[in-house]
Amino acid sequence: MNETILLGRGRQMIKLPRQEWEKELSHAPHHVANRLSFMTEEHHLVRYFVVRELPRVGKPLQPDFISQELALPRARLDAILDDLEKNLFFLFRNEEGAVFWAYPVTADNTPHRLTFSTGERLNAA
Repeated sequence: MNETILLGRGRQMIKLPRQEWEKELSHAPHHVANRLSFMTEEHHLVRYFVVRELPRVGKPLQPDFISQELALPRARLDAILDDLEKNLFFLFRNEEGAVFWAYPVTADNTPHRLTFSTGERLNAA
């Protein structure tokens, strides 16, 4: 059994032996914890909501809709959306401010289609 993985670095693919990629993975919990440290309970609430609702609604989620559904003041929601978007991992808004992308789903057309056990369908981000 080949115990290497291929890793893309720029325009190159390099082989990493098992010992090296296991060492990298051992740092993952700490890295993830640091990456998520800015998030409050409300940040998680908003992120979980938009990931759940994008497939159900099938189109970008307007801030007023999110604010009403989560009973969050609009100013607080806007600050949370700014934080989540600024951190370049969780979500993106369109020109109108509606959330159209929340990892791992998007309301945009992509070549990657998801079908959920509930029958909902959406594009993968």
